Amino acid sequence: MTQGAGPGMAPTLTGADLVRAVPQLAHIADLEVVSFAQKPGASLTLEDLLGLAHLLNEQLAQGFAGAVVVQGTDTIEETAFVLDLLVASDRPVVVTGAMRGAAAPGADGPANLMSAVTVAVAPDIVGLGALVVLNDEVHAARHVQKMHTALASAFASPGFAPLARVIEGRVRLYARVPGRILIAVPVSAGDSPVALLTVVLGDDGRLLQALPGLGYRGVVIEALGAGHLPSLMADRVAELSQSMPVILATRVAAGPVFTSTYGFAGSELDLIGKGAVPSGELSGPKACLLLRLLLAQGLQGATLVQAFARVRDGGV
Repeated sequence: MTQGAGPGMAPTLTGADLVRAVPQLAHIADLEVVSFAQKPGASLTLEDLLGLAHLLNEQLAQGFAGAVVVQGTDTIEETAFVLDLLVASDRPVVVTGAMRGAAAPGADGPANLMSAVTVAVAPDIVGLGALVVLNDEVHAARHVQKMHTALASAFASPGFAPLARVIEGRVRLYARVPGRILIAVPVSAGDSPVALLTVVLGDDGRLLQALPGLGYRGVVIEALGAGHLPSLMADRVAELSQSMPVILATRVAAGPVFTSTYGFAGSELDLIGKGAVPSGELSGPKACLLLRLLLAQGLQGATLVQAFARVRDGGV
């Protein structure tokens, strides 16, 4: 981003502008630049990502070694996760951005773009799906989260680790993702709003009761600890699960939702028995996006739950 017409920074640079700022890229790859959209990361929509997935599927089928997507860092983890699910090619899709504006001292955008292109053409990276590359670290799409609002080292994979790092212009691969599950690209995002609710101490769950009337078709609950809710919320989860999918995630950055340990009212065993579906290692935002994609495909009931579980368990 650069200084906009008004106060503060705004997205003003095109893809060609970004490439021109890093002439060393010509020594790594022959680049074809496409400016798909020019908007803040916070304003991207699921419809935007479906269009981007279609474009990447078309371009990668033509023989490109890989693709690099540059965007604002606010939603990089969401973009990477959706592309990991929807882009069928085994060629690398690398999402990157910058934590500092282009005119700031120590701007990190050029270095991140250089590393991203280096990763996108690395033979060892083929088959790893969508990746996030910033600060010379390579993260798996399903694990990466933005963990700081300001630092160049903002991105991490809580509970896991970077798959690789870029050192001296080379990709050093340390790990591979166990598996990757693809789903079909929906025709459109459609009308499939999903609520994402974070639980706090003493929450009585009254927001859950309002969701059907507001037009929501599903909900992801970021629960306490390993997947627990105040006892007042448990019965409301049971009632709501009769009318829409209820996904049980955790507000904790690392670790899975439990499925078989605690048995008190509002525990994971209690909630699963009342119809909640555990999100596994998927964060709340990623579980929300997966649910939206499945709803957009027209899935419902047991078929939807099975499809959710297949993706949830496929990359652990």
